[in-house]
Amino acid sequence: MAEAEYGPADNDPRGAAGDPPRYAPEWLRLREPADAAARAHDLLDPLRIRLANLPTRSGGLVVHDLGCGTGSMGRWLAPLLDGAQHWVLHDRDPYLLHFAAVAAPRSAADGSRVTVETRRADLARLTPDALTGAGLVTASALLDVLTTEEVGTLAAACAGAGCPALLTLSVAGRVDLTPAHPLDAEITEAFNAHQRREGLLGPEAVTAAADAFAAHGATVRAHPSPWRLGPDESELTAQWLRGWVGAAVEQRPELRERADRYLHERLALCAAGELRVVVHHTDLLALCRPAGGAS
Repeated sequence: MAEAEYGPADNDPRGAAGDPPRYAPEWLRLREPADAAARAHDLLDPLRIRLANLPTRSGGLVVHDLGCGTGSMGRWLAPLLDGAQHWVLHDRDPYLLHFAAVAAPRSAADGSRVTVETRRADLARLTPDALTGAGLVTASALLDVLTTEEVGTLAAACAGAGCPALLTLSVAGRVDLTPAHPLDAEITEAFNAHQRREGLLGPEAVTAAADAFAAHGATVRAHPSPWRLGPDESELTAQWLRGWVGAAVEQRPELRERADRYLHERLALCAAGELRVVVHHTDLLALCRPAGGAS
C-alpha cells in the first residue's frame, strides 16, 4: 500500500470501508528506478553489522516488507545482502501482492536463495506475534501515510520482535525546482497540509518514528534520500507534478486557477528537458534491542 504519496491512488491510504486502496502499478513502475537511486546506502553497513550478529536460522534471514506495493524494496535490498533470505510481503491489495511475488528477486548478493510469501494484512493491526522470527522489517514510502498511533504500533511490534527496521523514502516536506517559480512555496505548503490530513503524519513522520523507536530503546539513524529528477526522468517528473499539484489543489481549492497555469508551465519545461526537481525524503534505520538481549 506504500510507494504512492505523489502518484494516482485513493485519498485514504488505508482504504475506504475496509476495501484495499488501488495504486496504479504504472506509477510504481515509474518511480522504482528513482527510489533505488535515492535510498541511503550509508545505512546498509550498520544494518549488515546488526544482521551478522543475529542468531543463525536454518531458513536464513526472514524479512517482513510492510506495504510492499509491487515489491520494489525487495528487488533493491535482497541482492545487496548476503545469505539466504525469506521475504514476507505484506499489503492490503491482493493484485499488488501477486505482482510483488512474481517479480521478486531469487538470489542474494552471494548467490544464496531468496524465497517469498505474501500476506494480505492491515498494518494498523500489526503485533509482535506477526513478526515472530523476523530478522528485519522494511518499508518504502510508508511512514508518511501513517498516523502517530500506527507508527507507535509499528515501533512496538519491531521492538517486541527484537528486529531492526529499515524504513525508506519518507517525505521530508521540501521540494527544490529549477528554475524557481513564485508559486513553488505555496504549492509545497498546500501539499504538505494535504499529507497531514485526517491525522496522517506527512512530513513529521520520520521525527515521530524516531521518537517512537527510541522510546523502546532502539538506536535510530536517519539519512537523506532525495529523488534527483532531470531530463532523463521526464516521464516520472511529469507524473509527480500532476500528483503533487493535484493534492495541493485538493487541499486548497482556491488555488485551482493559478495551479492549473503553474502545472501547464511546469509540464512544458519538463517536456523540453529544462526542469530539474529534487524531492527530499529521509531514510530511517532503527536498531531495536534483540529479543532477550542487550543492544
